[in-house]
Amino acid sequence: MARAIYMDNNATTPVDPVVMDIMLPYFTEKFGNAASRNHSYGWEAEEAVDIARGQIAAAINADPKEIIFTSGATESNNLALKGVAEMYREKGNHIITVQTEHKCVLDSAKYLEQHGCTVTYLPVQTDGLIDLAVLEAAITPETILISVMFANNEIGVIQPIAQIGAIARKHGVLLHTDAAQAFGKVLIDVLAQNIDLMSISGHKLYGPKGIGALYVRRKNPRVRLEAQQHGGGHERGMRSGTLYVPLIVGLGAAAERAVAEMPTESVRTLQLRERLYKNVTSRLPEVYVNGSLEHRLPGNLNISFAFVEGEALLMGLNDTVALSSGSACTSASLEPSYVLKALGVGDELAHSSLRFGIGRFNTEADVDRVSDKIVDVVTRLREMSPLWEMHQEGVDLTKVQWVAH
Repeated sequence: MARAIYMDNNATTPVDPVVMDIMLPYFTEKFGNAASRNHSYGWEAEEAVDIARGQIAAAINADPKEIIFTSGATESNNLALKGVAEMYREKGNHIITVQTEHKCVLDSAKYLEQHGCTVTYLPVQTDGLIDLAVLEAAITPETILISVMFANNEIGVIQPIAQIGAIARKHGVLLHTDAAQAFGKVLIDVLAQNIDLMSISGHKLYGPKGIGALYVRRKNPRVRLEAQQHGGGHERGMRSGTLYVPLIVGLGAAAERAVAEMPTESVRTLQLRERLYKNVTSRLPEVYVNGSLEHRLPGNLNISFAFVEGEALLMGLNDTVALSSGSACTSASLEPSYVLKALGVGDELAHSSLRFGIGRFNTEADVDRVSDKIVDVVTRLREMSPLWEMHQEGVDLTKVQWVAH
């Protein structure tokens, strides 16, 4: 039996075979500790780490010394928020973030609220974008950090980071962005966009799991962080722990490959996304896009199907396509997506949403097969729905008085 087509690339991606080939020697032949400076095994490992640091820095127009390796974007986000809050507590205690951030940012912000910080959670508009005027109005003399996700993990909406960076710089406030979804898929320039801290993750761009990085600006302004993990003083004292050289090599190689492929890859995945959207919406009515289609990652499509129960829809599709009804971190919950609710999407539509993450290894044939299956399953489920029948008959369901028995 053929495996389901994988379209959950916002949750994770397979390691690119090219990247894997580059990593493999560092598990066996070149296994040295990068902190061992007394012999060739250590020098070899240190050189590999330096190369990877340079590859990641080149991808975002940064200095290699500004790249701090972590276990992934969750750790990077924790280090950024908590590290700034503790280091700059004498300057202020106010942080601004957004209601649609990843849980690791929201939970870090809640933790900081319990430890003396004040946090403003900005709303988003119906397209998923923040209102820049609302952001600027939220800044106070106590504000030390703005944390805004570059591209959302559920709806793929890209925030105007350069404009946010300009506002932050104007007010002397640091800007952190969680770029786990955006890195390697859209152009990022930390200097031009006034980004002071940025989190990335290897497994979102065809690199290995368990590795990520935090960009920390070294000048104009120099950003300082209070370490959250202590030990041997690795990574300029910001993140102690023996560096996992094979994974670091993989992250560097994946970053370099993603940037090299971006001009063609972004066009190709956008074409596949548009093909999927057209295939579905031309054959099914009452399909709604969640979030801006214009300001969006090329491979992301989040759509809701009215008059369809979400779990039944997923179960009907899972022999053909692997995808999710929300972010991988929250899809186990029966609650509707907090991201979609922040957009103003009702519970019924939020429950019937699907997130498609089209990636490097998807094809037109994949899209066509998945589209056909979606049309088939949605049509079948709607035929079983009395609400769909009432809608077809022109009944305004918002005005129906439901009576409990």
